[in-house]
Amino acid sequence: MAKQKPTAKLKSTTLAKRLPKASGQSDFATVLQLIDAARNKAMVTVNTTLIELYWSIGEYISKKTVSDGWGQGTVVELSKAIQRQYPTLAGYSTPNLWRMVQFYETYRQLPKLSPLVRVLSWTHNVIIMNRCKLEQEKEFYLRQCQQEKWTKRQLERQLSGALFERTVLSPPKLSPLVRVLHPEAFNIFKDTYLLEFLDLPKNHSEADLQTGLVEHLKDFLIELGRDFCYVGSQYPLQVGKRDFAHDLLFFNRALNCLIAFELKLDEFQPEYLGKLEFYLEALDRKVRKPHEKPSMGVLLCATKDTEVVEYALSWSTSPAVIAEYQAHLPSKAILQRKLHEFYLLAEEQSQAAKTQQRVKRKKRPGRK
Repeated sequence: MAKQKPTAKLKSTTLAKRLPKASGQSDFATVLQLIDAARNKAMVTVNTTLIELYWSIGEYISKKTVSDGWGQGTVVELSKAIQRQYPTLAGYSTPNLWRMVQFYETYRQLPKLSPLVRVLSWTHNVIIMNRCKLEQEKEFYLRQCQQEKWTKRQLERQLSGALFERTVLSPPKLSPLVRVLHPEAFNIFKDTYLLEFLDLPKNHSEADLQTGLVEHLKDFLIELGRDFCYVGSQYPLQVGKRDFAHDLLFFNRALNCLIAFELKLDEFQPEYLGKLEFYLEALDRKVRKPHEKPSMGVLLCATKDTEVVEYALSWSTSPAVIAEYQAHLPSKAILQRKLHEFYLLAEEQSQAAKTQQRVKRKKRPGRK
């Protein structure tokens, strides 16, 4: 009997290896992923159906106000009738019914935006509808919400930070090599990054800035964008017999490359590019994996002179971005005024170009 025990133990061990692991981790991953995918698809379908319902209700009330003279009192009675019929349903208060009318009347003449509003929640749509005046502004935030998966709080923060105005007025400053190696980078990087969540003191140090970004990493990643992944801070690099460390290292999944951030507390200086190029060369030789694209660098400065940046980047031999950070939210009123001037100038230039084309056509041989 004593000799049979090892055999039984061996059979038991072999059988245990054949059975799925308890509490299904890796073996059950496929099934769990299928359930998650189905749940997500169901949520999207429910949301789309709800938005289409609100659109239809808004359309109906809007037309009734014209054809039958519906007013505030009628809509109040409609709200009561809905709540009597469906007492457990929320979202059909009188103010929300008027929001549905506003929703329909806002987007009925904007067919290009119709598919975008259907993929966002009603809360996101109401915020964008109420806070954005221009069609271009609405489209910008609708697309950004879809791409970045912003929460309500994150959307409100970006609106308060005037992301649209900053993006239109100040496109990112990229070196020529970035445009060659990573043409999609223009839509990924920003000219200015808002770091108001750090609550930095007025006379902060570079250590304060770096420590704050690491401690508030989640907020910083949201500000950078959805595809940025954190690698490390004070990332060590050994070149020759010397040890170096650059401030922050990230990886961008969309660009498939490492992104080195260097922090500067003063105005951009052309010589800063030399140090960044050195770090990028070290990253490409010692850290970058064979399947990854060449590393990129971002110089994040307190301020910058646009003309100096343009001169410095025009001859840069590395894929670099020069941006600035702001420790406080910008004045949206000032940015909106500048944006208005920008659009007026663009319209004047467009009209001048059309006039010039008409003049050229009239001067062609054979025309009287």
